[in-house]
Amino acid sequence: MTRKLLKFQIILDKDSLLYLPGQVLAGRVLLETLESTAVLGLHFHVLGECTVNVAKGVRRDKSYDKENYIDFRMKLLDDFDNKPILLSAGVHCFPFKLGLPVSLPSTFLGQHGWIQYYCKTSLQESSGITHKNQQVFIVLNPIDLNLEDPLLSDPLEASVSHRVGVGPLGGTIRCNVGLDKRAYVPGENILLTGEIHNQTKLAIKLLKYALIETVQFYAHGKLLHQERRELAALVRERIKSGSRDVLQNGHLTVPPLPPTNLLGCHLIRIRYSVCILIEPNLMERQVALRVPITLGTYPYRRDDQDQDQGENLQQWVENYVRYPSTLPVSRTGPNPRSSSDPDPSGATTTTTTLSNSIPQD
Repeated sequence: MTRKLLKFQIILDKDSLLYLPGQVLAGRVLLETLESTAVLGLHFHVLGECTVNVAKGVRRDKSYDKENYIDFRMKLLDDFDNKPILLSAGVHCFPFKLGLPVSLPSTFLGQHGWIQYYCKTSLQESSGITHKNQQVFIVLNPIDLNLEDPLLSDPLEASVSHRVGVGPLGGTIRCNVGLDKRAYVPGENILLTGEIHNQTKLAIKLLKYALIETVQFYAHGKLLHQERRELAALVRERIKSGSRDVLQNGHLTVPPLPPTNLLGCHLIRIRYSVCILIEPNLMERQVALRVPITLGTYPYRRDDQDQDQGENLQQWVENYVRYPSTLPVSRTGPNPRSSSDPDPSGATTTTTTLSNSIPQD
């Protein structure tokens, strides 16, 4: 009986599978039968949801929460008189069209939570056999940097002094860092300047400028887990005692990533920052200076470019946005190797270096 069905698939009108909130999700369910087949109905379902699932405690009990954004069902083929419908041999096409809500959060996959959107369809034969298939699509809720706080386009300078060591080995590490602005889009370079002055008797064995993503997972209003990923890094030379390191025209390239925060989602939060990590010799703790930045979708317009002259947000997304290619693969979150450390708030923190797993275009 199953050999009667040669093809059964969902085909979306957009090859990129990338949609903005408020756009129309359109496509068709395509099936091909080898011979005439009696069916009871063809059902279609569009679903968008966020799931947080964190293993917590010695017993590894699951802390779980979920929220839905789309739950749309329709019948593409129905037996109105409760009698089987006879499909002739050959190819059959059933179109569908759905306007997406305007407040959908962006697609996201994390180790302990994910936001995913997909279509699924089922065809039930009169013999009792049911065929099922599904197709994932990507949603991007964009951020236009031109509509954000104007201060984000201004350069930023930050400094910190940190006392390390005790006795004759002790001293101060002074750190100054500058960014060309405070908001970026994927593909842009974060332009850096920095000066690290080692006023201790110890050498600094590690100095690194890094782009860090911090993801927080919540369930029932409580922070359960936090992940940190190093997305890009610039490593400098060892700094001797009494010496300094000066960085001019450094840069970190922003890889394809979801925008800051996940607008419309209450269970997962995303933040980005540029961190200066300093690790002295011996057993001293690592010194970190974190500078928050905003990651958007549509970049700042040039001073000589009017809004009418530039591409609109939808055109920019279609022409230039490259979401991580791993997102449409499956409906379950990835499981990268990571190490968890306790957090004073009761949540756990995972630090994972995944710079090699971020696809570059």
